[in-house]
Amino acid sequence: MNTARLRALADGFAGRTVLVVGDLIADEYLFGRPARISREAPVLILRFTERALSLGGAANAVNNVHALGARVVPIGVVGDDAAGAELTSLFRGAGIETAGLVVEAGRRTPVKTRIMAGGYQATRQQVVRLDREPLGDPQPETEDALIARLTTLAARADAIIVSDYGYGTVTGRVLERLRARARAGGAVVTVDSRYELPRFTGLTAATPNEAELEALVGMPADDERAVEKAGRQLLDRLDARLLLVTRGSRGMALLEREGPTTFLPIHGTDEIADVTGAGDTVIGTFTVALAAGALPLEAATLANIAGGLVVMKRGTATVSAAELTQALGT
Repeated sequence: MNTARLRALADGFAGRTVLVVGDLIADEYLFGRPARISREAPVLILRFTERALSLGGAANAVNNVHALGARVVPIGVVGDDAAGAELTSLFRGAGIETAGLVVEAGRRTPVKTRIMAGGYQATRQQVVRLDREPLGDPQPETEDALIARLTTLAARADAIIVSDYGYGTVTGRVLERLRARARAGGAVVTVDSRYELPRFTGLTAATPNEAELEALVGMPADDERAVEKAGRQLLDRLDARLLLVTRGSRGMALLEREGPTTFLPIHGTDEIADVTGAGDTVIGTFTVALAAGALPLEAATLANIAGGLVVMKRGTATVSAAELTQALGT
């Protein structure tokens, strides 16, 4: 792979506009130091030390695209609650546009609260996670507002990322609008869906992990030959042009509908610190690279490097354009 070409593509990220459509989540971290064992039950008591909030779910995909230097606009729903206000504030504080956000009265903004335990000289470990989720899909008025924002903003977008975490933002009507955009050829449209990938047909590319691939096709994908067979089936089922399968410590596999299957070894070491949100880094980098004019293998290579960098960081993290360029070397 031509390093100079990859560096030039990364430098071109800054000139691209990307929409991220999906479920915006607040990732909350509550930190505590172990104090003692409770008398009430055989459980550890933590003494609270601090709280941190970060962008999660589709909002983390937004943050990753922003870190890469592209202009990014989130399109999604937040509730009229404290978590929704905090998410909006985080976007604005980072310099990310909020014109695509729809506030729904009475809706709960998804919050994933992770309780982290550890002393001052010890690695803080997640003890338990508590999820607060919205009840039901967005209201019809909210769906209308999402489609209106998507229609307006997509006209000037080079790419669209669909980040589906199962909270109902990407309704059938929203998906039809995305398909129409993909068919028109005006933008790259990629999808990462946690639970319902088969319904996202007719888009440019999808980025399942190996376990998701196995579940979707009902066969093991434990070696390269099996990954290719399963991947080709899913590619046809989705009617997509590209499939990028993340394989953990075994790297990635890129399947092109009108081309070959290419296996990329993991970038860096397999001594992984934290995989939280790594899929958002991968789809963000892959999509921005395609929007910048990269060939599929070039985009996958950049995504593979970014994924290898982000899993060495703890918590919900991103990779900057400078870090990606530095990792490419000279």
